[in-house]
Amino acid sequence: MPYFGCHLSVSGGFKKMGTDALDIGATTFAYFTRNPRGGAVKKPDPADVEALKTIMSEHGFGPLVAHGPYTLNPCSSDAKVRDFALMAMREDMERMDEILPGNLYNFHPGSHTGQGYEKGIELIVAALNEILPGVKHTTVLLEAMSGKGSEVGGTFEQLAEILSRVNCPEKMGVCLDTCHIYSAGYDIVHDLDGVLEQFDRVVGLGRLKAMHLNDSLTPFASHKDRHEKIGRGSLGAATFALVVCHHSLRDLPMILETPQDSLKGWAGEIAMLKNWAGLPEDE
Repeated sequence: MPYFGCHLSVSGGFKKMGTDALDIGATTFAYFTRNPRGGAVKKPDPADVEALKTIMSEHGFGPLVAHGPYTLNPCSSDAKVRDFALMAMREDMERMDEILPGNLYNFHPGSHTGQGYEKGIELIVAALNEILPGVKHTTVLLEAMSGKGSEVGGTFEQLAEILSRVNCPEKMGVCLDTCHIYSAGYDIVHDLDGVLEQFDRVVGLGRLKAMHLNDSLTPFASHKDRHEKIGRGSLGAATFALVVCHHSLRDLPMILETPQDSLKGWAGEIAMLKNWAGLPEDE
């Protein structure tokens, strides 16, 4: 059974994220571990976190998919940017291990900023090899990217290369974003099975731990990262109906990152996804 959710704001606290998730019919959600455009982080209240755990247990939630801030770039040419990424990721994972063990931490691999993909991968691996030995109860996910500019992670081969070179590969996995991989040149609209078979050959479906469900404002192989509401972009509703029913994907947490003005918009999309997956709306 897939778990559907969206990005929720941690500013109101952990219990509030849990109740917001229930209100929109979600059984998982994503949240930024710190300000997505900066480095600020607020120390969580243990009682607030316990209230969320109770909600998750009582309502059959799947794994949460925490997201590192967009400012992380562990393969930047700027040493200060790399140092911030290392510090923030280490802190984030230590905090997750302590307060929400057993969940997922997703991050963008970064941009090599002109150094080339090999150097970018080398720096990402170096950062992960510093951090991963201390990670106890969190699975760290590389997000597949659209391949714009100097982004690393725009091909399955680049993701596989990182995973093959880290010292603790058992602590890692991959998050596939439908908008990103379609924009990167993987045609899930016309050949979802073929793309997943290719992913399995190159990376391994056992590494796939989560999905981001986003339609795309731009066409196939555009190498752009422009999310659109489900069914209103170049992927189309029929693609998502196949994704949520696919036997290789059905048990994953699936997070919406579509542009919405309020939680009501995500509630409508979650109801639609549940209908396509053959799930009652109250599950």
